[in-house]
Amino acid sequence: MDMLFEITATLVAQLQKPTLAFLIGGMVLAAMGSKLEVPAPVYKFIVLVLLLKVGLGAGISVREADLIALAVPAIAAALVGVAIVLLGSRILARTRGVSRMDGMATAGLFGAVSASTLAAGMVMLDAEGIAYEGFIGALYPFMDIAALVTAILLARMGAARAAVVTPAGGGVATVTMGGANGDGIVREILTDTLKSPAISALLLGLAIGLLGRPEQVYASFYEPLFRGLLSILMLIMGMEAWARLGEMRKVAHAYVFYGIAGPLAHGALGFGAGLAAHYLTGFSAGGVVLLAVMAASSSDISGPPTLRAALPEANPSAYVGTSTGIGTPVAILSIPLWIALADWAIGI
Repeated sequence: MDMLFEITATLVAQLQKPTLAFLIGGMVLAAMGSKLEVPAPVYKFIVLVLLLKVGLGAGISVREADLIALAVPAIAAALVGVAIVLLGSRILARTRGVSRMDGMATAGLFGAVSASTLAAGMVMLDAEGIAYEGFIGALYPFMDIAALVTAILLARMGAARAAVVTPAGGGVATVTMGGANGDGIVREILTDTLKSPAISALLLGLAIGLLGRPEQVYASFYEPLFRGLLSILMLIMGMEAWARLGEMRKVAHAYVFYGIAGPLAHGALGFGAGLAAHYLTGFSAGGVVLLAVMAASSSDISGPPTLRAALPEANPSAYVGTSTGIGTPVAILSIPLWIALADWAIGI
C-alpha cells in the first residue's frame, strides 16, 4: 500500500514539471481549436539540436567509459528492441482486423526509439537530481536499428512467402512477392536507417564527442538550450498527438489498445533489462529508468520515413497514428512510473 501511495505521489508531482506540463498544454490547445502553429523548419532545428546534444554528451562519456559497463546495456537495449517487435508480431500483427503488414510496421515503430521522449526522461531525472550514465545516448542506435531491422525483415519475409490466388479461369497460382536476398535486405535496411536524419545527427554528435574535444561548445551552447528547446518540442508533440487522434477512426480499435498498453508493457521489458544490467555491472538507477523510457517510446523521427520506404504497403495512418496520437503521450506520461519503480526496487 505504501508503495502504491509513493508511486501515485511521484506521478502527481511529475505532472507539474515543465516537460509534462508543456505536452499536456499542447494537447489542450489543440483540443480547443487553437490556431497556434510552429513552423516545420523550427521543429527540425529543435530536433537537430537535441539529437546533437544527446550524441555529443554520449560521445564525451564513452571516451572514459568502461567497455564492459557500456557493452552490457548496449546488448540489453538491442535485445529489448527485438523483443518488442517479436511481441508485437505475436499480438498486434495477428489480431483480427489488423493486416500483418500494418501490424509489423506498428511493432517496428514502437520498438524503435523516440529521441524527444529520451530527452524528456533525461530532463526529468536532472530535475530530480538523479544520476545516470553519460553514455546513455549511445544506446539509442542499438535499440532503434535492432527493432527496425527485425520488423522490416519479418514483414518482408512474410510478404515473400508464396501468396495463393485464384485466377479467373480457376485453379491455383502461386505468386512470390519480393525476391530479394536476405543479406541484401538487411544491408539495405541498415543503410537506409543509418542515413535517416535522426540516426545521422545522433551518430555525428557521438563521433565528434568521442574523437574531438567539443566540451566548450557543448557547455556553452547545447547544454543551456536543451531544456528550453525541449519544452517547445513537447508543446508541438502535444498538439500533433491530439491532431493524430482523428486518424485512429480509420483503423481497427486494436491499435488504440496497443497504443495505450504497448508503452507500459515495453517499458516494463526495458526496466527488467536495466535491472539485469544493474546487478551485472552496477548500471545506475537513472540508467535503468532511461532504458525503460527508450523501450516505452516509439520512434517519431527516424522510424516513419524508414518504414514508409521499406514497407510501402503499410498504412501510415495505422502505425504513425497509433504512435504519435497515443503511444508517445503514454510513454512520456509513464516516465514518473519508471522513476518511482526504480526508487522502490533499487533506491535513488
